[in-house]
Amino acid sequence: MKKTILITMTALSITAGAGSAEAAGQSAPPKEFNYIVDQFADLQILRYQVPGFEQLSIKQKELVYFLSQAANEGRDILFDQNGRYNLAIRRTLEAIYLNYKGDKTSNDYKQFVVYLKRVWFANGIHHHYGEDKFAPGFSKEFFAKQVKALPQSKVPVRNGQSVDAFLAEVTPVIFDPTVMPKKVNQAHGEDLIKTSANNYYEGDISQKEVEDFYAKMKDPNDPKPIAYGHNSRLAKVNGKIVEKVWKVGGLYSQAISRIIYWLEKAGTVAETPQQKAVIEKLIEFYQKGDLKLFDAYAILWVHDTQSQIDFVNGFTESYGDPLGLKGSWESNVNFKNLEATKRTETISANAQWFEDNSPVDKRFKKETVKGVTAKVITVAQLAGDCYPSTPIGINLPNSNWIRKDYGSKSVTIENIMEAYDKAAQKSGFNEEFVWSDKELKSIRKYGFLTDVLHTDLHECLGHGSGKLLPGVDPDALKAYGKTIEEARADLFGLYYVGDPKLVELGILPDKEAYKAEYYKYMMNGLMTQLTRIEPGKNIEEAHMRNRQLIARWVYEHGKAENVVEFKQRDGKTFVVVNDYEKMHKLLGVLLAEIQRVKSEGDFEGAKKLVEDYGVQVDQKLHDEVLARYKKLELKPYKGFVNPVLMAVKDAKGNIKDVKISYTEGYTEQMLRYSGKFSPLPTYNE
Repeated sequence: MKKTILITMTALSITAGAGSAEAAGQSAPPKEFNYIVDQFADLQILRYQVPGFEQLSIKQKELVYFLSQAANEGRDILFDQNGRYNLAIRRTLEAIYLNYKGDKTSNDYKQFVVYLKRVWFANGIHHHYGEDKFAPGFSKEFFAKQVKALPQSKVPVRNGQSVDAFLAEVTPVIFDPTVMPKKVNQAHGEDLIKTSANNYYEGDISQKEVEDFYAKMKDPNDPKPIAYGHNSRLAKVNGKIVEKVWKVGGLYSQAISRIIYWLEKAGTVAETPQQKAVIEKLIEFYQKGDLKLFDAYAILWVHDTQSQIDFVNGFTESYGDPLGLKGSWESNVNFKNLEATKRTETISANAQWFEDNSPVDKRFKKETVKGVTAKVITVAQLAGDCYPSTPIGINLPNSNWIRKDYGSKSVTIENIMEAYDKAAQKSGFNEEFVWSDKELKSIRKYGFLTDVLHTDLHECLGHGSGKLLPGVDPDALKAYGKTIEEARADLFGLYYVGDPKLVELGILPDKEAYKAEYYKYMMNGLMTQLTRIEPGKNIEEAHMRNRQLIARWVYEHGKAENVVEFKQRDGKTFVVVNDYEKMHKLLGVLLAEIQRVKSEGDFEGAKKLVEDYGVQVDQKLHDEVLARYKKLELKPYKGFVNPVLMAVKDAKGNIKDVKISYTEGYTEQMLRYSGKFSPLPTYNE
C-alpha cells in the first residue's frame, strides 16, 4: 500500500476515561468527547469519532457492520506474519493476565501489563515503527512462575510439548536481545532476510535465494506482471524452495474462511452491482490464491466509484518485508465524506495539469493520466496493519501497470486526522520546537488545512504520477524502493502545496498558507521526528527515512543561499526557513531526481540518496531533542481503539439497525478481539 502516516509530531493533553463493551449502547458521541483512552511506554491510545454514521441508511449500516466483522477476522494473520512466535506469546500473556492471582502492585506485574499492551499495539514483540524487539520490564523468573501456575490447557504448547519445553523455547525469544532482534532489518551490507524476524520466510533461506527465486519467475517483457510472492510465505523444505500460499486450504485458511463468511454477507447488501462484483472477486482470490485474480479484483475496485461505502481487505502492505515483496494483512471500512470530497475532486479533475506541469523530465511523465479517483473518507473500523496505528492517507492499488492503465483510488482519512488535531490541545510541543511567533501563528492558522491538503496531494497525485520506463522491473530498487516511493509522493505533494495553482483553484485561501506545511515538514524531518528514535540509533523505517532524506537534502543543497538553517537560542536548537520560494524550487529539483531514479530503476542512485541523507542521525542533536521532548511528558506514538458496532436484530433475527458506541477501553477491546476473532492455530507451519 502507498500510505501516509501523520508527519506532524504533535501530542495530546485531554484526559479521558475508558469504558467496556458491556456498557456499550450509546449511538452518538458524547458532548464532551474523550479522546485519550490509555497511555504507556512510548504510546498514547486515542479514540476517533465517526460523524455521519447515523445518517447512513439501514442497508449501508448493515454493509459497514459486515465488512467490519470481516476486517476483525484477519487480526491473527498479521500477528503471525510479524513473527512466528507472536501468537504463542500473545496467548500466553493474555492467559496470565486473565488468571493472575498474585500481587498486582508489584513492579513485575505492572511491567508485565505494559509489555502485554505493547504486544497488542505492535501486533507482535517488535516495535511497530522502530522494528527493534522491545525488552520486557519483568523478570524471567516472574514469567516462568506465572506460566507454570496456569491451567495446562491455557499454555499454547506444541503437540506433545511439555510446559518446561515450551518455556525453554519461548523465554529466549522474549528476553534475549540477541534472539530475533529486529522484525525488519534494512542495514546495508547485511543479509536482510536472515537478519529479519518477520515470518514471511521459513527455513535457512538467504536474501540471494529469495531474489533469485522471484527473478526466475519474472518475464521482463510482460506488460502486466503480477505481484510475485505477494500472498505467500517462501519456505525452504528439504533443501527445496517453495511458496506456501495464503488461501482457503493453504496457510491462514481458518481466518480466511471466516473473512469470506462476512464478505459473502456484505455482498448481499452491496450498494451497487459493481461493488458486489468487487466483493465476489475478492472472495474468489481468497479461495484460489491466484494473483491474477487479485489484479482483476483491484481493477474492479478502482472502477467502483459510485458506492459511498468502501473498504480495504487483504494482503496489501509490504513494509514488513525488507525486500518489499510480501503483503501484510490489513483492512479498513469507510464511507465517503461528501462535503470534504469536493476538495479532492477538484484536485483529481486537474490531475493532467499537475502531471504536465511537474518539474519531472518529460520522459517520465504520463502522457494521459487515467482514472485518478480521490475522496475524503470517514473510517468506521481499522484492522490488521491499519490498527491500532493507522495511516492518514491511502493510495491503491500498488501495481504500476494497473495504475497506468486503469488509475487508482486515493483517500484522505479526515476523521483520523481530526482526532489528532482536536486532541492536540495545549501540549506545548510547538511552543518548545517552533522558532518564533511568526511560524506559530502560521501553523495555528493554516496547519490543519495544509496537513490535509498535503495528504490529498501525496495520495491522489503523488503516488499516481510518473511512469516506469519500458522494461524496468518494479522491484529494481529493492530495499530502497519503499523509501524512494514515499519520498516521491511526499515531494509531489510538497511541491504543489507551494504552487499558486492551489490558490487559483480555491483550495488554499492565499499564497502564504503553504509556508506552514513547509516549516513543519523541515522541522519534523530535520529534528522532531527524532523523538521516535532510541539514543544512538540511526533511522530504518521507510517513512522516517523519506522525511529526513527530503529535509536533509534541501538543507544541504540550500546552504550556499542559506535557504534553511539551524539557529540557537537559550541553548536550544531550532530550524529556521529563510527563503520559502527557493525551498519550493529545491523541492522541484529533488522531485525530478527521485522520479528519474524510480523511472529508470537506478538502484545505485536510490542507495546513494537514502544512505547519504535518510539514515544517519546527528547524535548530539538527537540527545538534545530527546531531552527537550522528555520534559513535555508526551508520547511520540499514537494509536486508536475502534468504536464498537452493534447489530440490533428483530424477533426473526434480521438486522434492523446498527448502533455505534465509543465507550470501550483499550484492554477491553484487545481481550474481546482475542476472544472473538482468533481462529488460527498458535503455530502456522
